[in-house]
Amino acid sequence: MAATAISTVPLRKPPLCLYSQPQTQTQIKAPDHSKTHDHKLAINGPSELSGHVAISGSKNAALPILAATLCCSGTSKITNVPSLSDTRTMASILGSLGAEVEVFDDEILVNTDGVRSFEPNSEEISKIRGGFFVVGPLLARFGAAVVAFPGGCDIGARPVDLYIRGLRALGAVVDLRDGKVQAYAANGRGLVGGRFQLDYPSVGATETLMMAASLADGVTVLSNVAKEPEVVSLAHFLRDTGACIEGAGGDRIVIKGKSSLHGSECTVAPDRIEAGSFMLAAAITRSCISISRVVPSDVSCLIDKLRAAGCKIRRCSRDNLEVSAVSTDGANLNGFDIKTGPFPAFPTDLQPQTMALLTTCDGSSIVEESVFERRMGHAHELIKLGARIQVCGSTALVSGKDRGRSLSGSSVVATDLRGGMSLVLAGLAANGTTEISGVEHIDRGYENLVMKLQRLGADVKKLVPLPCPPQQ
Repeated sequence: MAATAISTVPLRKPPLCLYSQPQTQTQIKAPDHSKTHDHKLAINGPSELSGHVAISGSKNAALPILAATLCCSGTSKITNVPSLSDTRTMASILGSLGAEVEVFDDEILVNTDGVRSFEPNSEEISKIRGGFFVVGPLLARFGAAVVAFPGGCDIGARPVDLYIRGLRALGAVVDLRDGKVQAYAANGRGLVGGRFQLDYPSVGATETLMMAASLADGVTVLSNVAKEPEVVSLAHFLRDTGACIEGAGGDRIVIKGKSSLHGSECTVAPDRIEAGSFMLAAAITRSCISISRVVPSDVSCLIDKLRAAGCKIRRCSRDNLEVSAVSTDGANLNGFDIKTGPFPAFPTDLQPQTMALLTTCDGSSIVEESVFERRMGHAHELIKLGARIQVCGSTALVSGKDRGRSLSGSSVVATDLRGGMSLVLAGLAANGTTEISGVEHIDRGYENLVMKLQRLGADVKKLVPLPCPPQQ
């Protein structure tokens, strides 16, 4: 079936790609972005950055919002969506359920009226952690869900037991069989309101249960929930579709379930982790850049740490920050300690990038990771660049710059998204050439990273291997 324009949402140009099942000959086939495992980044440092960088929409906000369109009848329009492998995978997951998904530059239209399946493509689900978000909307709206265990970065145990126990509290029967979560409404009709206290304020579990409860019969009270800005963004979208949600951003969320929700429009908030990464890029290169769109309250913990280290951070406008680590007296930045935790504590997704900065600061710093127990893999790669880091479990002692000692370029491997970005930052500060493989991990979370760094003055390029000649 050929794509048709939707009268309620005027289209300005043909979509870049369209995802829906079953496929037909007239359908536009999605491009294959999976074969990037041989790509590398080459960075010649040290870099001195200047200029302005615009922050893309948040991946961590976009994925649950895209999943939440399954709660709604009709069409939803999501704008400021970053063009990333993760968001493309989520579009494919929705399409595998029968939704019609049209992807434009930074805009995605999702029409769910054609959804007839409650089991998304398992191969796509296995690629990203966010794919599991569909379990709540499918169960709530269609009464059943069969979803494979999610993928994502290997940074520690990220069990789905909180999701499962929470769904059971809303009247679901949930079994784990054949590597899949198989769930259905116990009453044969739909979910019912209930009370559930999370053992840990998991962002994913909070978002999944909030989506499920939006269509449950009755009132749901969720306590000890995550307070992250992405949870608030999802609540805003759901409220615009007709949901009744109170308390998002606090410890307790109350949801009064509705019998149905309708499509709506939503603009994805700027990515606070990307914003923080570029703030750290300015700091590690001892440069001055301006950054927008930024919500300062979303990165206040990092702002406080950078100011204490000696950076100057000025708010130029409502969503524009100037970050300067340029020294006028030859003084170096000072090291500092961090301990990750749920918002508003220091974000775990900025821990690796911050560790890269600390290797160039004066003194010793302690980095304590309390969210993911295996999020220290980047430390071993930073050591290859000359960093002095001692790791013991989930704690690292970082010995900073000493007697003119600095980082030196080398070949390193990105094994996860944020750890990969820490190597990019270290490469910007290192003397010589740093070659980073495993670029596909970095591409999952940073839109147009190479172009943005080049515009700031960095000497960075992506190395694409030449195709193998056909065998005779």
